[in-house]
Amino acid sequence: MAAVKDLQLKSQRFRAEREADWRRLDDLLRKGEAKAAAKLTEDELLAIPVLYRSALSSLSVARATSLDHSLVDYLESLSTRGYFFVYGARASLRERLARFFTETWPAAVKDLWAETLVSLGVSALATLVGYILVAQDPNWFMAFVGGMSEGRDPAATTKFLHDGLYDGGKEHMLGLLASFLFTHNSGIAIFAFALGFAFCIPTLFLLIQNGLMLGAFFALYASRGLGFQLGGWLMIHGTTELFAIVLGGAAGLRIGWRVIFPGDRTRLESAASAGRSAAPVLVGVVVMLFFAGLLEGFGRQLITDDLLRYAIATGMLLTWLAYFYLPRPPRTAS
Repeated sequence: MAAVKDLQLKSQRFRAEREADWRRLDDLLRKGEAKAAAKLTEDELLAIPVLYRSALSSLSVARATSLDHSLVDYLESLSTRGYFFVYGARASLRERLARFFTETWPAAVKDLWAETLVSLGVSALATLVGYILVAQDPNWFMAFVGGMSEGRDPAATTKFLHDGLYDGGKEHMLGLLASFLFTHNSGIAIFAFALGFAFCIPTLFLLIQNGLMLGAFFALYASRGLGFQLGGWLMIHGTTELFAIVLGGAAGLRIGWRVIFPGDRTRLESAASAGRSAAPVLVGVVVMLFFAGLLEGFGRQLITDDLLRYAIATGMLLTWLAYFYLPRPPRTAS
């Protein structure tokens, strides 16, 4: 308890010493963002870079001394706005995209490591529960899968289930399939993020629902001796798709957690700040789901060797893990 009080006092003193500069920077940025930059005086234009670097310094101190999350979120948002105002006009679209993929997106994902572990744990547990329930009683299958089974249900023959793993490319219009699956899975990730503000409940529901459905499919195919084959068919795209859904869920949990525990800010302010910090993750998730849609609609239908499917799945997973979590050389300050 004493440690918590000490942290609160540190945060309050830190804010009191520097808040005037933060507010001035915020006011100047609002003025400039309202397309009134031409109305900024010469002194105000010169003050913005100085105040921006001061905000960066404050952010660095706040992170290093583990001050409360709401203050860190506020400074991150303020620093981001300051960066785009000071340097945005100098950066081309290509440079901004390069910075997003090399810095912004991986950093945002890494910052969500705790929420990502929770999202992954909930999804894995739901998958296990779905598998156990359907393995014990096949009547659970339709409750978890519903109309998405497309004939792949306990009433289907083993031959039908087997052929669907290898002959789908002959029976379906792959482009339409990729488009449908991309839309469906994007919806799960986006809603998991967007509904996080409701105290994490809808986000957790979507993660559980998706996990139960996955476990139900594995139980069905495993009961016919096709568990290994289904794993290759799903995972060729699933390591990318499920990772994306887990990240979408993690972003939603970040928002919901900050709504539940807003610190010294209002719940709306805390949710908005968390949403801004997690938004790059959602943008990246859509990119991941685009690649997953291609692999799902084309790769898993055209590549029918089980070991090759698993090799591609493993390669994609290792690629994403390295991209997000391997250390990167620090970027030199401009």
